Amino acid sequence: MLENHDLIGALIGEWALQSMHLGAILLRVCMALFLSAMIGCERATKRHTAGLRTFILAGVASVFAALCDEFALTVLNAPFTFLSAAALICVSMISGNTLLFSSRNQLKGLTTSVSLLANAIISLCIGFGMYTSAIIGFFAMIMCVALFPNLETQFKRHSKYMELHLELTNKNALQDFIKAIREFGLHLDEIEFNPAYANTGLGVYTLKVTIKHHKLMKAKHREIVEALSTLDNVEFIEEI
Repeated sequence: MLENHDLIGALIGEWALQSMHLGAILLRVCMALFLSAMIGCERATKRHTAGLRTFILAGVASVFAALCDEFALTVLNAPFTFLSAAALICVSMISGNTLLFSSRNQLKGLTTSVSLLANAIISLCIGFGMYTSAIIGFFAMIMCVALFPNLETQFKRHSKYMELHLELTNKNALQDFIKAIREFGLHLDEIEFNPAYANTGLGVYTLKVTIKHHKLMKAKHREIVEALSTLDNVEFIEEI
């Protein structure tokens, strides 16, 4: 049997490192429940598809999968175990179903999907008594989902690349719009028609453009979008 030299576990007490000790089981379940709830609350407050209960259930299930595997290895002397791997596969399948395509052809829920999987891995660490690794992983994850979005927004605001959702009054106006944005100082990199609006009479597209004119590079993206919204036949436009 391999010894567990986890720092936090050693500070709590030798009992915390014994997987079949009742106190250790309760500690690991409560710890997974609390950390999963913290991550789930952050996602739920932003109205994502996987919320508080989903994260808690995935976390607690992962802990018990790790406990069962450790019991099989240490008590039953099983040559190998698979419940932890099966738990990760199941959570991966569930997290994949949280991905959605919006009517504007945007992929939604990718961060939540990865967060759910990361939450399960952190909970597995708790289940195996790797408290220190779990705490470090938890704080790294909270930084990614709660703090980094603001930093990402700042990077996007100063980028020369823009992705736009465009609604034209009719499909025939597209050629005139493309000519106008080229004269405006934008280079059209990619354009995709949105079939969700096929029967509305509108010409709805997703555009990826690059700012080429040196004066536009000093302008804010919001100002560029406002200027584009004044072009002929533009029903609605926004950056995505």
